Amino acid sequence: MSKEKPQSRYQCNICKTFFTYKHSLTTHKRIHTGEKPFHCDICGESFPVRSDLTNHERIHTGKKLFHCDICGKLSSRARDLVSHKRIHTGEKPFSCDICGKSFSQSNAVTSHKRIHTGEKPFQCDICGKSFVFKSSVAPHKRIHTGEKPYQCDICGKSFTVGSALVTHKRIHTGERPFHCDICGESFSRGRSLTDHKHIHTGERPFHCDICGNSFYRSRNLTDHKRIHTGEIPYCDICGKSFSQSRNLIDHKHIHTGEKPYCCDICGKSFSRRDVLAKHKPIHTGEKPYWCDICGKSFSVKSKLIMHKCIPTGENPYNCAI
Repeated sequence: MSKEKPQSRYQCNICKTFFTYKHSLTTHKRIHTGEKPFHCDICGESFPVRSDLTNHERIHTGKKLFHCDICGKLSSRARDLVSHKRIHTGEKPFSCDICGKSFSQSNAVTSHKRIHTGEKPFQCDICGKSFVFKSSVAPHKRIHTGEKPYQCDICGKSFTVGSALVTHKRIHTGERPFHCDICGESFSRGRSLTDHKHIHTGERPFHCDICGNSFYRSRNLTDHKRIHTGEIPYCDICGKSFSQSRNLIDHKHIHTGEKPYCCDICGKSFSRRDVLAKHKPIHTGEKPYWCDICGKSFSVKSKLIMHKCIPTGENPYNCAI
């Protein structure tokens, strides 16, 4: 007679996951609490499970380490080396059974599937907000502490997360590494490219839950919902209000003196991105503003306005516009 499989009867009261054994639940809950009771008596590093400490101690004791023959990285466990080498080979053997996306590590699939299930097991102990990924908690908590450890070495602006600094520095460098394979337009952020491609596909994935309107970009939905809520973003320095948050951000540069938008050709800086866009035709020779009366073109709109106000024989004193 076959042995009966033990039932999963121990449930985590935070994320509701079940476990067969009580000690497995105890170990699991350290993910939520951050508890690391196993300490290395040589360097002081701590670990949530004893096996991790045992593997770590090999670094100090000189016991067998596993060596990557491609980059030279050392691993204390053979399975860690196997996972690591997938970085070089590009192998992604673990797939999500919901959307089919593939990953190089099995734990990455577990984390990814929470996007589909809505599970958010990692909680901020200050405000109670929950997150899908453990790595999201630390950057979030900097909102409460005010800590901004990542600083731009060009303008001095600081950020709570490193990825925000990387994106920000592209304002200064003019780098746009994300290219649309349909029209060739480039973007400084991957999310901007994703939103842009909806224009080509016709997809409008951002839906207003109040009126049902759909939008290409998430920011357009955010701006639209203010029609329903009556919310108006305003400047806390001068009180001026704006219909769009990004216009408020650019406006505040007037007060701070910050000019984060830099021309990659001449180095001149501007407080607003639209002013930079108008400036660049000076270098490229582009003349996007044309007179609908005589057809003459101009690189800046102000010159078109001046041109249209030149007196003609038919209208010697009044501006044509």
